[in-house]
Amino acid sequence: MKRKFTSILMAGTILLATGCASIVSKSSYPISINSAPSEAKIVITDKKGIEIFRGQTPASLALKAGSGFFGKARYQVNFSKNGYDSKTVPVEFKLDGWYFGNILLGGVIGMLIVDPATGAMYKLDTEFLNETLVKSSASITNKEHLKVFAINEVPSEWKNHLVKLEE
Repeated sequence: MKRKFTSILMAGTILLATGCASIVSKSSYPISINSAPSEAKIVITDKKGIEIFRGQTPASLALKAGSGFFGKARYQVNFSKNGYDSKTVPVEFKLDGWYFGNILLGGVIGMLIVDPATGAMYKLDTEFLNETLVKSSASITNKEHLKVFAINEVPSEWKNHLVKLEE
């Protein structure tokens, strides 16, 4: 009887000393990042603008859910590739529903200390980023080239758009 009581008391203490979200959720989450076309350069910065990752697609990494005590993490993923417009995509975390399990299981310590300190009170909104980059209209690839026309070589449909320059 005494052993059973001791076991129950220890289990209760462990539950009360930890946060519910810390038990059920994680403090960092995996994310897969891909792009079309592939092999785009990616740079991930946190909400303070500090670079935390540099690489190319496809990439897989883990992002921390928390950013300080009671602070949720926010990231920006910048995609770039020669011949394509750059694109920046936010990665957001949201409040994890298990955080409210502290009301029943984790208690005040879990709700006010453990989960906010570990970042387990937040979860990743999406585990996959798959972005399509748009071909840049400002760049010239190897297949394209600049043509210079004499005035009599200009197609007639273009002539309406010509502007005479004063000398």
